Amino acid sequence: MVTSSPNEGEEKEGPVIRDKRRIDPETGEVRVQAGGSPAPEAPADGGDGDGKAEQGGEEVAELRRQLAERLADLQRLKAEYDNYRKRVERDRVAVREQALGQVLSELLPVLDDIGRARDHDELTGGFKSVAESLEAITGKLGLVRYGEKGEPFDPTVHEALMHSLSADVTETSVVDVLQPGYRIGERILRAARVAVADPDPEAGSDEPADEPDGPDAESGE
Repeated sequence: MVTSSPNEGEEKEGPVIRDKRRIDPETGEVRVQAGGSPAPEAPADGGDGDGKAEQGGEEVAELRRQLAERLADLQRLKAEYDNYRKRVERDRVAVREQALGQVLSELLPVLDDIGRARDHDELTGGFKSVAESLEAITGKLGLVRYGEKGEPFDPTVHEALMHSLSADVTETSVVDVLQPGYRIGERILRAARVAVADPDPEAGSDEPADEPDGPDAESGE
């Protein structure tokens, strides 16, 4: 006797595939849902999609504006810091030169004595060694001696104590240095005291005139 299985004669169920596409690929018609209404359409142009895009664009523009403001603030702060750093460095150099100037100004009479002794060949022995050491130290500190015969007269660095006319110069020049000048950098500690000479406007007017040629000149007529 043949017995049948309880499931015999029944079809086995496979996977169920439901096509949820809104447009029927065969007819091209809009499919009607089970309730009788067409499937909802995607939002048309100008709907919620464009609204969100417009809102996103406004947010990006606002972020760019804030970024530009922060960048401008950073650039302004950097410029202010650079100016402050330069001002501090300039003030530091000025304070250093001022302090050195006050100290070295007290040594100028000693340097003058050394210079006079050298001019009279009295700078000898131990005094010479001390003098040269002192001049070397002041030179390392930035002290510069200036003022030479023959250089053009400059009222900003020279003090004219004597004045004369000379046919040997073509411009106002230093003809003698009575006391040398000293400076540190651009700071003048003491102007050079000098004698100056201007070109003599009558130089050359005393030359004898050329004698006329011819028999009249020889006879004196």
